[in-house]
Amino acid sequence: MERPSLPTREKRYFGKGLPYLDLDDLTGYLVVIEGSDGAGRSTQIRVLKEWLQFKGFGVAETGWTRSSLVGPAIDVAKAGHAMNNLTFNLLYATDLADRLEHEIIPALRSGFIVLSDRYVYTAMARAAVRGADMEWIRPLYGFAVVPDLVIYLKVDVNTLLRRLLMSSGLDYWEAGLDQNPDCDPYDSFRRYQTKLVKEYNSLSKEFEFKSVNAKKAIRSIQKDLRNDVAKLLGFELSQDDLKIGSSS
Repeated sequence: MERPSLPTREKRYFGKGLPYLDLDDLTGYLVVIEGSDGAGRSTQIRVLKEWLQFKGFGVAETGWTRSSLVGPAIDVAKAGHAMNNLTFNLLYATDLADRLEHEIIPALRSGFIVLSDRYVYTAMARAAVRGADMEWIRPLYGFAVVPDLVIYLKVDVNTLLRRLLMSSGLDYWEAGLDQNPDCDPYDSFRRYQTKLVKEYNSLSKEFEFKSVNAKKAIRSIQKDLRNDVAKLLGFELSQDDLKIGSSS
């Protein structure tokens, strides 16, 4: 299938950016899927990627803590439950900066659609919940490219808890046990995720996310995502685009 042409869209940084990287020739699009753990981001990105590739687009995927430079170090630090607030934020900023320079920007320069499983907004939300100085946090991510589209998978805390219990169970950091060390894991999860969802909702209004009800069936959510992405890329959805197989 012939690769579709993409409409030109200006790229810019959140802040001063990376002085040695020029954004003028970035012809691809950065699409971010945000939401709490258990919102269904990974499943939706997988299906969305397959559909876009079938449509003829070049697609690259990136995600939180996948940097080859610091990803393993973050895993070790998290396993030891020993990260303080400063270390927590600096490691995540380094992870994104490395992926931005070596994965995201090169893919955008090549005209790819980059699907990002979380972005600076997750860092901001988690930092705010942990009481970090947001006047320091926000400029810290000034090197990041502003996404062309952010889709927020919005879901309530009870649904998140039920999904996690049915899948992988509660993770130390997902449950916010670093914030509530003496608390029952389930109570800690509710406290932490309630605050986190509140932050996501606030960021959604500030940065004008496209919100999708993530309590719906997978196919229904995927249709919403395809509709938002098609509008961004400037093409009309066909009836075939709305047919999502049982494997999806």
